Amino acid sequence: MKKRKVEVVVISDVHLGTYGCHAKELLAYLSSIKPKTLILNGDIIDIWQFRKSYFPASHLNVIKKIISLSSKGTKVHYLTGNHDEFLRKFTDLHLGNLSLENKLVLELDGKKAWIFHGDVFDASITHAKWLAKLGGWGYDTLILINRFLNWILAKFKKEPYSLSKKIKSNVKSAVKFISNFESVCTELAIENKYDYVICGHIHEPKMETIKTEKGSTLYLNSGDWIENLTALEYNKKKWKLYKHEINKMMEDEEYNFERENKLAEQFISVLKK
Repeated sequence: MKKRKVEVVVISDVHLGTYGCHAKELLAYLSSIKPKTLILNGDIIDIWQFRKSYFPASHLNVIKKIISLSSKGTKVHYLTGNHDEFLRKFTDLHLGNLSLENKLVLELDGKKAWIFHGDVFDASITHAKWLAKLGGWGYDTLILINRFLNWILAKFKKEPYSLSKKIKSNVKSAVKFISNFESVCTELAIENKYDYVICGHIHEPKMETIKTEKGSTLYLNSGDWIENLTALEYNKKKWKLYKHEINKMMEDEEYNFERENKLAEQFISVLKK
């Protein structure tokens, strides 16, 4: 298979080790490209929710693929996020083409890109980590409920439905949080003369030029590989938002009730603590 050559690829919020992760689809995407630089912008491995009983071969294959790309010349920058914050004690580690960092400033055709995960601007992460972890369990459960719903909808030839997107668009606090997050990131980027500011964390893929009286910047968010299955690609001085399509995902997949029951039991045990 002929691979697409890409100068820079940014992915984030893969959450390997969770039931919601679309590892097979991510592997298919990574196998279809030949990037000069691959930036893993946080929450790639979900250490918060890691379970020895659940880390399937498809998730391990993603890690193997990233290592393979690195060994074949791709410069890989792993930027830490809140779900893989355990790795922060090892930052500024460089092994061949693989670097582990907290943030990155990249020069792209005479312009500066400021790249970081974004959890530093999330008060629930910095001041109430237990609440954020509980939210992670809840989100994973919501995704599984959503998949069950879409499995039923697929049987009736109906379009899939996103519960989390509906919640985000209708709950005022969620809308306000996303808006505040984007505002803080772009204001700091403009103040520090960065042409691009690239984040993850909020699972909201986006490309938007933000202008203020102090200047302008291009805000980019790489989205996630739980629901949106998106990545950022830079080629020939231009950014684009890539979206991976899932063909007949729910029709071809037998729903795993045992898996969902186990997660529900684990979530309830967390609530009781």
